[in-house]
Amino acid sequence: MHFDDVILGRRSVRGYTAEPVPRALIEEVLTLAMRAPSSMNTQPYHFHVVGGAALDAIRAGNTERMLGGVPQSREFRTGTAFAGAHRDRQVGVAKQLFTAMGIARDDADARQDWVMRGFRQFDAPVCVIITFDRDLADSDDTVFDCGAVATLLVNAAWSRGLGTVINSQGIMQSPVVREHAAIPDDQVIMKSIALGWPDAQFPANAVVSERRTVDEAAVFIGFEPEDE
Repeated sequence: MHFDDVILGRRSVRGYTAEPVPRALIEEVLTLAMRAPSSMNTQPYHFHVVGGAALDAIRAGNTERMLGGVPQSREFRTGTAFAGAHRDRQVGVAKQLFTAMGIARDDADARQDWVMRGFRQFDAPVCVIITFDRDLADSDDTVFDCGAVATLLVNAAWSRGLGTVINSQGIMQSPVVREHAAIPDDQVIMKSIALGWPDAQFPANAVVSERRTVDEAAVFIGFEPEDE
């Protein structure tokens, strides 16, 4: 695919077919993703690619613990709740998704089911869990580098016809994830990425989140005014 088509066409995919994803294709995507820049070439990230019975066990454990009221145990810092314009954008995309799925504001059961999809990695056939070396946990560059590799991963996947969605729900019950994904103690669990073949019939997959314009996001210093 042309680069612009990948960037402009990619969207978060929250519904997948059951078709398996070949390991060779996942390795191809990871090879591309690992071309992402990292601070002084530290390459602090690791990928734990989970499917089959191991992923089913993570889904079941996440679901059981969340419905049982077990507090979340996300390992990477969560920060404070969004506010202001950031909260507005969060609510905006949620409204887009609920509208696409036909979920009414007062339909508590449907909203709960939608939330639980995140803890099931959106029922994707593959989950890529990104971790980083614990001895780099104090470095802000490390989390920046992990974000860069995640961004390149989702775009590389899209260029191969695969869909993804980056999410935190899938790794909020870290003991479950650590056990079934065989993550060693010297690594910190940062993010999970659901991956698979997009289900063209799943309504939320048609949602394209709204983006700010360059004029809203950028300030140009030291440039002459453009001729109008």
